Amino acid sequence: QVQMVESGGGLVQPGGSLRLSCAASGRISSFFVMGWYRQAPGKQRELVATITSGGTTNYAASVKGRFTVSRDNAKNTVSLQMNSLKPEDTAVYYCNGRSRVLGVTTDYWGQGTQVTVSS
Repeated sequence: QVQMVESGGGLVQPGGSLRLSCAASGRISSFFVMGWYRQAPGKQRELVATITSGGTTNYAASVKGRFTVSRDNAKNTVSLQMNSLKPEDTAVYYCNGRSRVLGVTTDYWGQGTQVTVSS
């Protein structure tokens, strides 16, 4: 059983910063991709940022230049530094880890952490 546990959400004013962290535990050796997704009320879940085990990153256009994703392969952790936050960043943020074993790809998700950007 693999668990992804997020931390770091909360309420912040526009222009502020937050850092989200996610730690994986259980029977997992490695994730070839880790990242963050978010879901705002009434909207579909969308990609925020991903990072491969080799360090290649990918960002949604709406967060590029403001958010930074990083990971520690040895610890199976992934973090998201969010700067210059905007009200439209308000959403539940989900950590994701994707593994591939013998050709089978499996996604693991955290329970979600609320980020609210409001004055």
